[in-house]
Amino acid sequence: MKTVLITGANRGIGLSLVKLYVQQGWQVHATYRSEYNAQELLNLGHQHLICHELEVTDYPAVSTLAEQLPAIDLLINNAGYYGPKGYGFGNTDVDEWRKVFEINSIAPLKLVEALYPNLQQGLLKKIACLSSKVGSMTENTSGGGYIYRSSKAALNSVVKSLSNDLAPNGFTVIALHPGWVQTEMGGPNALIDTETSAKGLALVIDSVEPTHSGEFINFDGTRLPW
Repeated sequence: MKTVLITGANRGIGLSLVKLYVQQGWQVHATYRSEYNAQELLNLGHQHLICHELEVTDYPAVSTLAEQLPAIDLLINNAGYYGPKGYGFGNTDVDEWRKVFEINSIAPLKLVEALYPNLQQGLLKKIACLSSKVGSMTENTSGGGYIYRSSKAALNSVVKSLSNDLAPNGFTVIALHPGWVQTEMGGPNALIDTETSAKGLALVIDSVEPTHSGEFINFDGTRLPW
């Protein structure tokens, strides 16, 4: 049985990914930040689903969890934070910027570092980080969005460096754009639902090999520019 760890799994895309991988027969380890906001996840109650309360920026707790986990075939760094909306030039909250950067850019790398022994023991050796097209330098033709854009651009750089550093050990590390999804972050006018996004992401993850490591890929399989 293949094993996946999914962070930020209590709602949205993360929850849909949990449901999908459980249905596909994986052993799923899912993290959530607060029991208050994780009832749907906790109520799934599947025999191959194990839930862990975890704040991804609590690095000692991340290390403790890693010591308790088995071999991990696939890590999906899904946990993310958008930050305040409606900000722009001249109106950027520095404290929120630091918070968004910590969750979106620093925590994913620290998770990989802590879970590296588990991932080395896995057969697939795959790491997928949920990024966003707004983090693409090429795609940025409208400006604004300083906080979230910069955090995802930084995550993309983390992915690229990891792809180089872990290549000798057969790892595949990719950045994924989930699409414009109907979540709390994406809003009700988004183009696709979480199930559609999760299915597409899972297909991409399944199809990539070490030769694809370091790529930025849309949920429909198309390559995105940095």
